[in-house]
Amino acid sequence: MAEMNRADQYLKTIYVLEEMSDAPASTGDIADRLEVSPASANEMIGKLADRGLVEHEKYEGTVVTDKGEQRARTAVESYCVVQRFLHMVLEVDDYKREARTIEPVLDPTVVERLDTLIDRPTECPECFDGAIDQCDCLDLPETANASESVPSPTE
Repeated sequence: MAEMNRADQYLKTIYVLEEMSDAPASTGDIADRLEVSPASANEMIGKLADRGLVEHEKYEGTVVTDKGEQRARTAVESYCVVQRFLHMVLEVDDYKREARTIEPVLDPTVVERLDTLIDRPTECPECFDGAIDQCDCLDLPETANASESVPSPTE
């Protein structure tokens, strides 16, 4: 995965973890969600901090800066678009897994074109629920949401 796409995946993950817990994201949680080693997560967090996209306090966690927030929100929005397209247009059963696989490598122009084919809510990306790893506005039967385990964003 290209460095910028990897950076965006980290930003998205940190942003979602922050939103879920209303606290800084721990390196361990970031590593778990991205299925990487804590050392790899720490290395990328350092690179993001050097770029001014996150702030990291040892033993406290990582937060997305104002500069990094727009990129993180754009990454979440792209993920929502891909999920909705796979679920609503292509009717892919395992749309979450597929979205986690293909969203990081899609060109932003492709995501914009997919967006024209779906009815995305105006509240996106606030509609994203990190606990269930999907857009809250996605029309699914109640039992599907309640019975699914929370997979990592890169599963």
